[in-house]
Amino acid sequence: MVERALAARHADLDTLFVGDHHATPTHYYQNSAILGRMLAEWHNKPAGALYLLPLWNPVLLAEQIGTLAAIMEGRFILQCALGGDRKQSAAMGVDLKHRVSMFEDGLQIMKALWAGETVTHERFWNIQEARISPVPSEQVEIWVGAVAPAAINRTARVADGWLAQPGIGLDEARKQANQYRQACAEHSVQPTAVAIRRDIFVGRTSQEAATVKEAYLSRGYRGFAEDAFMVGSVAEVADQMQAFADDGFTDIIVRNMSSDQSQAIATIERLAEVRDLLS
Repeated sequence: MVERALAARHADLDTLFVGDHHATPTHYYQNSAILGRMLAEWHNKPAGALYLLPLWNPVLLAEQIGTLAAIMEGRFILQCALGGDRKQSAAMGVDLKHRVSMFEDGLQIMKALWAGETVTHERFWNIQEARISPVPSEQVEIWVGAVAPAAINRTARVADGWLAQPGIGLDEARKQANQYRQACAEHSVQPTAVAIRRDIFVGRTSQEAATVKEAYLSRGYRGFAEDAFMVGSVAEVADQMQAFADDGFTDIIVRNMSSDQSQAIATIERLAEVRDLLS
């Protein structure tokens, strides 16, 4: 992860993000801690993490983000979502039926704490006159991952930007993005980001990329649809990214499809060439 962060810096990519999982049977380095380490390899561009908000005490999370925002050079972007995995929620002691209300309350509490306010809350957490320090020196930008129409509408109401889920193709992404923009208009909001995550492999050639993709798909890679990936040569991936840009997407968050470190680093390095073609 540290090597990939350094490669992303050298490729001059725009943002650095890590995800959020809990009670996992395999190694998963927790987001706040590993991001703090990776920031040592990053530069002054934005960075952040995904947090499944109902699984977190909002005072603790506001403090962790406040600390990360204080030690980094760029601004912090909070990606957040409801989370829907029952085993993960049960392990963290959270009842899924309350997750929407916990998400909204938790986000509201954190915004107040980052603004320097004192917070008392007794609905889901017994919080008495909480304040935090340090608070972020600039506003934390909030992107929410949402799929259902009601969730997309909520995103327009409570967040700065929207993050589409990684398992959908361009047609469905375009449809959901239009729903989001309509919701923003209804709430008189100008979004900062219309983003999507793509699992990616940039090969030396089209043939190499196709071979790697087939090897992973043959094992049922994450259960994603075949058109939910960005795979190809530098020129082909640039064309795929341009298609999203043409539909109004502002950011593409990339995650390496290949678990082979040399292939992952090569993909990150080739993204600099992709970027040149998009400029």
